[in-house]
Amino acid sequence: MKTIFITGASTGLGKATAVLFQSRGWKVVATMRDVQKGADLAELDHVTVLPLDVTDPIQIEKTVASVLAQGSIDVVFNNAGYGLGGPLENLTDAEIVRLFDTNMLGTIRVTKAFIPAFKIRGQGMFISTTSMAGLMAVPFNSIYNASKFAIEGWTEGMYQELRLFNIGIKTVAPGIIKSSFGENAIWSVADEYKEGFEKSMAAFDFQSYFSTPEMIAEIVYEAATDEKNQLRYIAGEDVNRHFAQYQELGRQAYVDQLAEKIAK
Repeated sequence: MKTIFITGASTGLGKATAVLFQSRGWKVVATMRDVQKGADLAELDHVTVLPLDVTDPIQIEKTVASVLAQGSIDVVFNNAGYGLGGPLENLTDAEIVRLFDTNMLGTIRVTKAFIPAFKIRGQGMFISTTSMAGLMAVPFNSIYNASKFAIEGWTEGMYQELRLFNIGIKTVAPGIIKSSFGENAIWSVADEYKEGFEKSMAAFDFQSYFSTPEMIAEIVYEAATDEKNQLRYIAGEDVNRHFAQYQELGRQAYVDQLAEKIAK
């Protein structure tokens, strides 16, 4: 029986992924900051719920060591993260640092902690949740964009390192997911930016939700089991549509076209 280790498993995509893998015969280690939110997961067979704050390097090292002492891990799904939106000048330094500490550094820390065990076994897979905002910049989300672009670039670099040891690494890039992610995101938009912000959201049709957590969890399962050397999985009708247009027009033409829509 294979085992997946998941961060950010209390809600949304992380929770849906835990449920899906468990239903398909996997053992699941579901981690989250508040284990009380995982009480229902803990009732499932072969699911272990553990506390983990990905901004705490010491807790990461202890948790990973404890889990590996109980048995091998086949897949690590780095899913912990949240949104931070608004013009750069409206965001505090503390908000910016905290976002990178969670979305980017948390992913890197957890991955680094598992690499030695994966090397010994000569196998293993890392999968990280990025975003449409990691493929193409979403206006008024510059810091969130940066955190997800960073993971996409980091993953591409790690791909070469890890293949030396038969270890895989992939990203799953969803668009909008109908979950608590939007509710948990932090927004700070001053009045002078509100008109442009609202036009930007309208241009992306962010009021429509195209994917459920369960739909994206299926893509995570595909990435974990298809045995392909595929770096990125674009997940969701909306991101596929927007990113196809981005690629067709090219970066400069796309951003200019979007800027014109927002400026009207």
